[in-house]
Order: sequence, then structure tokens, then C-alpha cells
Amino acid sequence: MPKFIEALKEKNPNQDEFIQAVEEYYESVYPIIEATPRYQKNKILERMTEPERVIIFSVPWIDDKGEIHVNRGYRVQMNSALGPYKGGLRFHPSVNLSILKFLAFEQISKNALTSLPLGGGKGGADFDPKGKSDLEVMRFCQSFMNELFRHIGNYTDIPAGDIGVGGREIGYLFGKYKRIKNQFSGVLTGKGINWGGSLIRPEATGYGLIYFAKHMLENQGSQLKGKRCLVSGAGNVAQYAIEKLIDLEAKVISVSDSTGFIIDENGFTREKLDLLMEVKNERREGLESYAAEFDDLHFQAHDYDPDASLWKTKADCAFPCATQNEIGEADAKDLIENEIRLVAEGSNMSCTNEAIRILQESGVLYAPGKAANAGGVAVSGLEMSQNSQRVGWSREKVDSELQNIMKHIHGQCLSYAQKNNKPNNYLAGANIAAFFKVADAMIDQGVV
Repeated sequence: MPKFIEALKEKNPNQDEFIQAVEEYYESVYPIIEATPRYQKNKILERMTEPERVIIFSVPWIDDKGEIHVNRGYRVQMNSALGPYKGGLRFHPSVNLSILKFLAFEQISKNALTSLPLGGGKGGADFDPKGKSDLEVMRFCQSFMNELFRHIGNYTDIPAGDIGVGGREIGYLFGKYKRIKNQFSGVLTGKGINWGGSLIRPEATGYGLIYFAKHMLENQGSQLKGKRCLVSGAGNVAQYAIEKLIDLEAKVISVSDSTGFIIDENGFTREKLDLLMEVKNERREGLESYAAEFDDLHFQAHDYDPDASLWKTKADCAFPCATQNEIGEADAKDLIENEIRLVAEGSNMSCTNEAIRILQESGVLYAPGKAANAGGVAVSGLEMSQNSQRVGWSREKVDSELQNIMKHIHGQCLSYAQKNNKPNNYLAGANIAAFFKVADAMIDQGVV
């Protein structure tokens, strides 16, 4: 084990997700650091893997029955070399410091690849919005912002949404911030379109993912049209990835949520996607309710067959859009056995490091989330620009900017991979391209 990783583990015990993210990154950038004395002298990796600031706070709130609950809130401000901290808020029972540090560390590279002046951060709470009333969610968000407001600002740290934090939650958070600070500013992104939000912000991560995959296939002389595509997840990213795949005439045959998955051999249609959005976004129900609407669909519950997996299905492309580590070693082997050609991450760190190794050694085109799902933060940056100018751009303009950014990120990944003798290795290319930008900025700014 490298001494750096060994020291990192000793310093961050029981933070498996964070260690995993750093180990994956280290493999790509260590040869560059070894060959560049100024990066060694300035201890770039040691500084990059230590958050500039971690805020942990209590979030008390009252449910509809008058009972008091206390959750734990976090904000990890990881690196500000390129600009103010930028990264989402996640409300989910699994949230802990390790998960947020891994997400914040990944965000450094993701934001750097967009070429927008943004640093990396992440935050959230171990609160579960599922099953809560709107009033309960509002009370929680207001209590959360009672502490968070001290640490954010449009030149300091600009949070956005993530798992469990959609338009409803952003609205409540923003309303509380506005009341406390007595100002209307672009301190949060993902806002409602009629009060400072950007068109295509909800769609951006899913759309950007498919734009990136489109470039990957075109670089190989292929296209998405006619490809059988597996999509996991049923939230915002998955929904809009499915929509863009339908636009490009690909055949989407799966969807999943925390309770199970559906394989749809007839492929998603606009009608089916509209119903999925209604079930998940408006009715806030599970996939079983969705499947019951169609005679040709069968819902496969996870607890019905623990060995069941949507990754065992024959397909050309896979787009994991649910959560971290949803594709492990066995899943990667299943995908390869079923002739998968491309895996592009819509969720952050969708694949374990062992799964990545298996996919790459088998010749599968693999794109990490830090590159492939950067569309969300890209349009968040565009939302910030619109807020600063007090203007609202057309859907066509925002989509055009998003496409250009994803094309640029794809080009960076290919170029830096090629320069470092790793052709078509999008993971290495993404890590190296981002490393140079952040490391050089850190050196320019001194040890502060």
C-alpha cells in the first residue's frame, strides 16, 4: 500500500467512501506528482485531500404530531482554489462525513473540468424526506438553514440539490436564507424558474450524461440510435437521461428505485416516462405503483430475490443513475457477459474501483461521474451567471451552452488520456486534466 494512502487511512478511520475516491484518483495522478518536484514540494495531494473546512451542526425540528426530532447537518468545504465552494446538499439517512467528503472531493475535479470558476464542496443531513409532509420538510429545511446561512454566500459557498433535495427543498431553504439575510441573492442553485432559476437546470445532469455518452460513441464511429440502454435510478437524473435517450432514438429498457427494478423489453415511450415522473415526482410513490399501470411490466422487488439485478440484462450501454457503488465486481462481470459496450456514470462513483478495473480491462468504454455527470454543476454555474446579470436565458441558449461544456469536458478527457499514454481512458484523462488546473492554482495562491 502506498505510504500516502496508508497515512490517509490512519487519519480518516472508518471513512471507506472517502478513501475509495482518493485511491481511484491517486492511481491516475501519482505518476505526475512523482515526475514534478514542485507538486511534491507543495504537498498538493496532502492539501487537496484535507478539507479546508468541515461544519457539523444539530438540526432540531418538530413533526406534525408535535414530537421533536434531532438530525445532524454537515457542510464540507473541500477546496476553493478555483472559486467559491460549489456542490449539492443531500438529505438521506445514509449521509455521514465519509460520504460527504468523498462527494466533495469528487466535486473538485468535476467543477474544474467544466472550466467554470468554482471550487468543490458538499453537504447535507441524515434526514429522510420520504414519508414526510410538506410542512415537516419545510420545518426541517428552515432549521437546517438556521445554521447553514452562516457559512454560505454567493462569493463563498453556493449549495445546490442532490439526493433528497429537489425544487421543494431548495425553495424552503432559499426562503429561510432570504428572511435571515434580508437579501435576494444567487446563494442557492436549482431555484424555481420564476424566482431566479435557470431553464434546463432540472434536466441538466441527465441531459449532460447522454451528451457525454454520445461523444464517446461518436469517437468510436458509433451512435446511440438503436442501442439498448440500461438506466438505474428513477429520480431526476434517471428521468432526464431517459428523456434524452428517447430523443436520440435509443431504446431504454430499465428503471429502478430503492425498492426494486423494472425491465421493459418494449422500451420506454413518452407516455411511460410521463407516468414515471408523475408517480415519482408528484405522487411520491414507488415503482410498484408505476408498473401496475402497464400490462407488459413486472416489478422485481429487491427483497423478493436478493440476487436479482438489472445489470444481468443484455444491453449495449449502461447508465447507473442511483447512488454510489451500485455496480460492484459481480455486476461488472454480469455487464461484460451481457455484451455491454459503454458504462457512463450518472450518479457519483457509481462503480467500485474493482468494477472499474474489470470494465476497463475488458475494453468497455467507461466514463466516471466527475466527467459524465458534470452537466448539473455546469448549468448551476450558468444559473449563477444569469443571477449576476439579472437576466434569464432561453431554453435553447442554456441547452447550447450545456452541450458545448460537455463536448469540452469530453475533449479534455480524451486529450489528457492520450498525452499520458492512456488512450480512451476517460477516468485517467478526467483526473489528470482536473489535477493540473487545481494544483497550479493552489501553487499560485501560496500555502494559505
